[in-house]
Amino acid sequence: MDARTPETRKLAPKSIVLTSHRPRGSAQPPKISWGAATPAARGAIVATLNNPGERNAIGSHSGAYSIYRALAVASGQLSATYRPDFTNTAPAAQIGPFPSWSDPRKIVSLDPWGHMTSQVFAAEISSGWDIRPTIAVTKAHINMPEILAALLQGRLAADGEVLAANGDARVTKIAIEPVWWLPGVAERFGVAESDLRRVLFEETGGMFPELVTRSDLKVFLPPIGGTTVYLFGDPAKLGRVETKIACRIHDECNGSDVFGSDICTCRPYLAHGIEVAIATAQAGGVGVIVYNRKEGRALGEVTKFLVYNARKRQAGGDRAEAYFQRTECVAGVQDMRFQELMPDVLQWLGITRIDQLVSMSNLKFEPIIESGIEVIARIAIPEDLIPADAQVEMDAKKAAGYFTAAVPDAAELGVAKGRGLTE
Repeated sequence: MDARTPETRKLAPKSIVLTSHRPRGSAQPPKISWGAATPAARGAIVATLNNPGERNAIGSHSGAYSIYRALAVASGQLSATYRPDFTNTAPAAQIGPFPSWSDPRKIVSLDPWGHMTSQVFAAEISSGWDIRPTIAVTKAHINMPEILAALLQGRLAADGEVLAANGDARVTKIAIEPVWWLPGVAERFGVAESDLRRVLFEETGGMFPELVTRSDLKVFLPPIGGTTVYLFGDPAKLGRVETKIACRIHDECNGSDVFGSDICTCRPYLAHGIEVAIATAQAGGVGVIVYNRKEGRALGEVTKFLVYNARKRQAGGDRAEAYFQRTECVAGVQDMRFQELMPDVLQWLGITRIDQLVSMSNLKFEPIIESGIEVIARIAIPEDLIPADAQVEMDAKKAAGYFTAAVPDAAELGVAKGRGLTE
């Protein structure tokens, strides 16, 4: 029970600072020179309100979770002026720098220096700027029933380093918040920066007026989910040409990944990717799992479940030839993940070659190779891992362009090639 009265819970009255125009007489934030070779030359990203002057970025930290921060401040549980204490929060493993960090076209959707904020921008922090990390690196163990099953069935063996006898796998975990360099994002999508900024402004209900009024602000922290990377093996081996890399790019599917829903192949394919990653790490390489928060092909879980209903209830039942059409009828498009930005995390990890890409998706494969990363082999999901209820999905995707050793005839299933091919 909150003992405070409504009066004591009220926020202290203060003037509202509008962000649509530059404040007069404010301190000058660090200048951003995206793609510069050093953090000092690049400049720190300043996106908080606790600064002596204005910010040099649009949006706020923590994406969609910034709303929870607002609720904490409004309810009096958090001070609006609180500054985090980053003592002992430095990365648990060294990542980079790599040559790709200083190429402004290689990385446009995350801050390469985001995990080193407290170290490389110490002088700016000491001078009063509230600069916060957008990447965190830690160590952990993961344990999944599928890993233990692979041990018991002899597909994996415990080595005490990467994998323990009880199924615990050692990992380096990396959380990444999106940081968009708007000129680079616009170029990646082949649109004018002004058009991109206007549509972002309009489609977010005008939440970020600086998009259209502050053309001098080129960095945007969008209110979307980020990415988690799981590294198996020694991260120090990243960036070396001799290091074998196994990689799975996985887009969030809460129903399957967490709860084991059998209407899709997401968790089985994720588990298979982890098994390949562990085996690669045990052979001296590095296994990379990239987990993106793009639920329901970035259409959202509500839309996803509506599509499930439409697929099951349509005349003739759930079938491959109508798989993509049902999604498009509900959402207007088949897929909104736009994998063009996806390779940035691989560039950040210094990866120039993937020896085993555990994915059948052309919409993931093509942006990876277009970014300059070589792919040696693509690994399909084993047939015995496909749930019975997910066979319709797999048949439709194979017919529409999925990589596989045996591709059904598209005309036979009546599936047109196009967007919406990814798992």
